[in-house]
Amino acid sequence: MPLILLVADGARFDTMDAATREGALPALSRLRAEGSFHAVTTAFPSVTGVAYAPFLTGRFPGPAGLPGLRWFDRSHERCARPPHARSYLGAQMRHLDEDLAPSIPTIFELAPSRFNAMSMLGRGTNRRERIGRDARTLLRVARTHWTGDVRGWIALDRAVGRASVQRIVERRPAYSCVAMLGLDKASHSLGQEGELARSALEVIDDFVAELRDALERAGRWEETALWVVSDHGHSRVTGHDDLVRVVHDAGHSVLSHPWLLTRRAMVAVMVGGNAMAHLYLELDRRTRAGWPALRERWEPLANVLCARESVDLVMLSHDASRTEIRSRERGRAMLEHACGRLSYRPIDGDPLGAGGELHALDARAAFDAMAHGNYPDSLAQIAQLASSSRAGDIILSAAQGWDFREHWEPVPHASTHGALHRDHMLVPLITNRPVRGQPRRTSDVMPSALAMLGLPARAELDGESFA
Repeated sequence: MPLILLVADGARFDTMDAATREGALPALSRLRAEGSFHAVTTAFPSVTGVAYAPFLTGRFPGPAGLPGLRWFDRSHERCARPPHARSYLGAQMRHLDEDLAPSIPTIFELAPSRFNAMSMLGRGTNRRERIGRDARTLLRVARTHWTGDVRGWIALDRAVGRASVQRIVERRPAYSCVAMLGLDKASHSLGQEGELARSALEVIDDFVAELRDALERAGRWEETALWVVSDHGHSRVTGHDDLVRVVHDAGHSVLSHPWLLTRRAMVAVMVGGNAMAHLYLELDRRTRAGWPALRERWEPLANVLCARESVDLVMLSHDASRTEIRSRERGRAMLEHACGRLSYRPIDGDPLGAGGELHALDARAAFDAMAHGNYPDSLAQIAQLASSSRAGDIILSAAQGWDFREHWEPVPHASTHGALHRDHMLVPLITNRPVRGQPRRTSDVMPSALAMLGLPARAELDGESFA
């Protein structure tokens, strides 16, 4: 059965839930009534591009080689030239496909035919099979982004929607992914409760209505699956903490975007979302040392960060199977992750609010243990990211109301994402027909797509099929 995945970039679960219950989005409300509506968790970091990996590859970002929107390449293998730093904003967006681990195929590479509209991650599509990577569209995207033209993003969504309907109807791809970015941009600008965000949601709803109408007229709606998902949520920002300044004031020279020519930098600060950050220490090392080897020199910086009002969680990777989690008010715990099992052991507190020790949980049990708390799926998400060789030595998740970047944004952020807390991690999944299983994570979308397309299941995936 042909499958169309619509990515409503930046849609919060509760926003979509309320709008479809109240009938404010009639086409999406109809999908929900005829099919199913679920709350699922995205991946950490909950940022655009990186958080597309789960539903396009079935793998979490860490194992996929995509640790964040910005990251520092210690190995100098992917980013061979100084400053050895990556940012998927701007010209380096093209490297997202290349940085994805070669051993991990995208659904585009596996599907018998495909179409990609505006997804940053699109390995496996050629020029004729995609919209959004031609020079004209890239120029429009760059102008819209850097001028802070939010209405321009919404207009771009409408144009992409019209073109996508035409391509899907005419070329009949087995798998299509259409990403609409205006809601995320509008939310950053004025919050997801604002008028611009409502306009962006209406454009998404209009696309669903137009696509359905076109497929019904072509006699193909009944044989088509349409799924709507998001890559991250959003939450209101009341304070911006300039993380670069914090580290600099602690006595360390800093490498960060957009200023990457710092001589003899000691710390690379890589912010994404902007409510999460990787901090890389001792930049002359070619591999991660592990916190026990770094503690003597860098414990003061970890303490400074943990004491900040803006910082909710500090994560310190001890080795490939142990990550220490700290909270200013809730103490410390150790997360152990090995052989597909997750254990959470309080040291002097309960930073994730798990309620106590959790022992040797599998993926489903780990999800269920944290599903109703402030940090849904945090055990699996911290483990997958902290164990990545490309992750920072210190990983930060921002407190509610805060982000880590005060300057250099084309639009001052009124709303943010990227962190581990509920508003960022919980996203909607709508299907136009009931599903057999119970969706839990956005990583479940890709194995479900394989089943829908009649393709073989893959044992190495982080998700499970609900189709």
